[in-house]
Amino acid sequence: MSIHWPIIRACLKKPFSVGIVDELRSYRRIELLVAAMNLASEIERKCQSNTVGVLLPTGGLAPIAALAVWMLGKAVVPLNYLLKPEELQYVVDDCGTDTIITVGPMLEFIGHTPRVKNLLRMDKSNLKGVPEPRWPALSSDDDLGVLLYTSGTSGKPKGVVLSHGNISSNVRQIRQWINFGPEQVFLGCLPQFHSFGLTALTLLPLMCGCKVVYATKFVPPRIVKLFREHRPTVFIAIPSMFNALMSVKDAGPAEMSSLWCAVSGGEPLPDAVASRFKERFGVTIAEGYGLSETSPVSNWCRPQEYKPHSVGPALPGIHQIIVDPNTGAPMPANTDGEVRMRGPNVMHGYYKLPEVTAAAFDERGYFRTGDIGRLDEDGHLFITGRLKEMLIIGGENVFPREIEEVLCAHESVKDAGVVGVQDPMRGELPVAFVEMKEGMSFDRQTLLTWCRGKLAGYKVPTDIRMLEALPRNPTGKVMRRELKKLV
Repeated sequence: MSIHWPIIRACLKKPFSVGIVDELRSYRRIELLVAAMNLASEIERKCQSNTVGVLLPTGGLAPIAALAVWMLGKAVVPLNYLLKPEELQYVVDDCGTDTIITVGPMLEFIGHTPRVKNLLRMDKSNLKGVPEPRWPALSSDDDLGVLLYTSGTSGKPKGVVLSHGNISSNVRQIRQWINFGPEQVFLGCLPQFHSFGLTALTLLPLMCGCKVVYATKFVPPRIVKLFREHRPTVFIAIPSMFNALMSVKDAGPAEMSSLWCAVSGGEPLPDAVASRFKERFGVTIAEGYGLSETSPVSNWCRPQEYKPHSVGPALPGIHQIIVDPNTGAPMPANTDGEVRMRGPNVMHGYYKLPEVTAAAFDERGYFRTGDIGRLDEDGHLFITGRLKEMLIIGGENVFPREIEEVLCAHESVKDAGVVGVQDPMRGELPVAFVEMKEGMSFDRQTLLTWCRGKLAGYKVPTDIRMLEALPRNPTGKVMRRELKKLV
């Protein structure tokens, strides 16, 4: 099924209702359609490539641009505006697009203009006039819908090939699993160039006919103000955002009382953040899980099935297994192993990388996630680490997340990241980096003593170092690869 047709139908069903609110304006659904049709005409006159780059901030313009591209039967390439100039140019060149849709303030923000034949400025386009009549393209399940480049935390970015069928099925899976209706109001500020922000915070509410409220930047007092103004029922964010909201001194349970579903994704939610948020706001944060390669949502813990640390069961139509990463043998319940899965939401492969694509799937067709986790007797998935980030200390497997959880539980620590350093005697040793809470001082010995009281001896970091800010990717996840460069 085409990605765009359910959005078009939802817009035509309630044309004069507000579909999107961002920091510049609100959009009625008919305005979204009219703007998309006008932009489609402009793209059609200039673009000859099958792919179109979208370089826009979080807000209403990004879905308009995507809708216009899909109406023409072309594929959307969301462009990460936080990449370095050479990285962004690599993506533009690799995807083969001759057109980028953007706005002037975005070009000012990134400080350069990517080299491309056509640069379409939405802030200079007439998107309000009567559009040319057109019948939007009918795309098949296998047609390329989105070429989503990974963040490039390990080598050059890879283009994840997501078809119309992949993304449409993922939205249907979420809707079947959690009964989102048009009465729901979404709130978030995840970047729409990221799979989580694209599917869960953009396409899902548009297809469901819900209102979605966007903040371009995550500024905690501003987010609290949006809670007060719009009374959202669904808040989708990452752990660091939930943590930062607790810095707003005048915010309490009243601001969050409208929430029905608070979802954290992108990385595991620390115990300390979950418990303090519950205590402060009276809200239980449920976790979800997925990867760019799975469109992205594969698991979503429903509010009524909450279990600490669980990302929930697999969504309908997704089959997950836990295997020994060395042999591929299935592991029993409550035993850690590599998470593998297959389903209609799993990518077709990596763009122009057949060998890398082949290596990403096992002989049974399961996608190798590279994540370590376990399934309990109820089918709930618990993510415990990354296969490549696992440390082997004196022959014992140690996952950085376990050490990070202990450090984050200390009252002075805002966040932590743990990596391994080679050791001739024990193979590897853990080294921790911490970011302190505002007003808290760093005391290495105090934190080491804290760890010794809560971890097995071989898991205690050999050193703890403070950073003013931990390196993060665009979704706020701590980049251990960058920390590795510091040891």
